[in-house]
Amino acid sequence: MTPAVFLDRDGTLMRDVDYCGDPQDVDLLPGVRELLGKLKAAGYKLIVITNQSGIGRGYFTHDQYKAVEAELDRQLGGAIDATYYCPHLPDDGCKCRKPSPEMVLQAAREQDVDLARSFFIGDKQSDLECGRAAGVKTILVRTGYGRETDTTQADFVADDLPGVVSVIEREA
Repeated sequence: MTPAVFLDRDGTLMRDVDYCGDPQDVDLLPGVRELLGKLKAAGYKLIVITNQSGIGRGYFTHDQYKAVEAELDRQLGGAIDATYYCPHLPDDGCKCRKPSPEMVLQAAREQDVDLARSFFIGDKQSDLECGRAAGVKTILVRTGYGRETDTTQADFVADDLPGVVSVIEREA
């Protein structure tokens, strides 16, 4: 089994654009490529876990979401091993939407991930709750909404993505 780093998308890997349904709006945050390269070199699988309620709200389609993901993948040079997304609205009561750990647990089963040696990086409370419920170490990154997010659920806090590398290297 392999350790993984689970990553939120909007506000963590790319600038948060409300309900991003256009590939032209994909704008990587500083340090993302370097972070992912170092994590890959250290042997981590990289798995995106993202809520995409814009689909459920009718703001964009599954195909438009996939086009955004394809552009993100292109800009990241294919570094992401897998992506899991929830298209449901917060009030739909689905089992997959973060903060539920279901997407992480599904990814762990399908990607043969060792959760005990894994991390979840995100900028929102729901990311931290998801990671904790899945049994992985959580890192709040102070990008996106991270500056406004309560740190009490985070195992670690990093000001930026290069800081995340330091945390993972120290804790691995």
